[in-house]
Amino acid sequence: MLDFIYYPVSAILWFWHRVFGFALGKDNGLAWALAVVFLVFTLRLVLYKPFVKQVRTTRQMQELQPQIKELQKKYKNDRQQMTVEMQKLQKDHGFNPLMGCLPVLLQVPVFLGLFHVLRSFNRTGHGFGQLGMTPYENAHTANYLFNPDDVQSFLRARIFGAPLSSFITEPQSVLNSFADYGGIPDKLNIALVSIPLMVIAGLATHFNARASVARQSAEAAANPQAALMNKLALWVFPLGVLVGGPFLMIAVLIYWVSNNIWTYGQQHLVFGGMEKEEEEKKAAALERRAANAPKPGAKPVDTRKKQDAKVDADSVAVDGETPKAVQNGSKPAAGARPAGGKKRSGNRGRANQKRRR
Repeated sequence: MLDFIYYPVSAILWFWHRVFGFALGKDNGLAWALAVVFLVFTLRLVLYKPFVKQVRTTRQMQELQPQIKELQKKYKNDRQQMTVEMQKLQKDHGFNPLMGCLPVLLQVPVFLGLFHVLRSFNRTGHGFGQLGMTPYENAHTANYLFNPDDVQSFLRARIFGAPLSSFITEPQSVLNSFADYGGIPDKLNIALVSIPLMVIAGLATHFNARASVARQSAEAAANPQAALMNKLALWVFPLGVLVGGPFLMIAVLIYWVSNNIWTYGQQHLVFGGMEKEEEEKKAAALERRAANAPKPGAKPVDTRKKQDAKVDADSVAVDGETPKAVQNGSKPAAGARPAGGKKRSGNRGRANQKRRR
């Protein structure tokens, strides 16, 4: 059903295992671990631009918070009109709420795809096989782009003595099946590898959330919904890693750690670049203001004199005609009459005398 996700994830993992397996050996646990890490880096690189748009959308949302609050206050008794006005505000500012959650939504199928592909390496041991089958009976079955030899290679891969496909709560009957793939692992050994990865993943999740919350504006942080999401990101999600970690394969925990490491570096890179852009905009605005300001000791240009001169020149024209002297750029001589041979003021004076009589 979700093969359109499973096959691309399997292809990327297959490629990186071929690369690192060539250098370290195909059964080497580090080669498989690095293949998982670079699978994460490849997918996150593809999602880089959506992440940048997400950050810009979040900042834009913070800038619109005062206007949103005004609309909520104004239309608190008319939710339909409030929705209309909200959509209009978003459209006027080119704001797309979907971009705020798109990168997170895209990561969910990626994680599920990797989780499914990794579990499919030993699917009979995790309930993916048919009833009555012994653990790892399907070790000779291909797994998407991986042939049976690749599947057995993954089962033999170990890091610090713990199989990458194992997890803390794995039944002993399943662990006994590793006898054919490098020997039966010790649960304590699995825990010694899994627990540090769980702690690192939980701490990385917390500090990534803290860095994101620290960059929020005061208005955005005061929003009840944002405050709730901040608490979930700061405490509930990291705790979820610790609680769910014992049920996750070591390879999946490696995915979680590397994903958080990428997120931490990407946040600092993107936010640092945006802060630099804002500083450059402020510097450019100050330069424009300084360029338009009068120089020290120089008198400001009085534009009113130019306007008065223009009005005087326009007032000389009579009946829509401009004197030739004005047309030629010279002033009319003193006492000279405008075109038409008559003074307009004199005509008006005679008309007023007749009315009085």
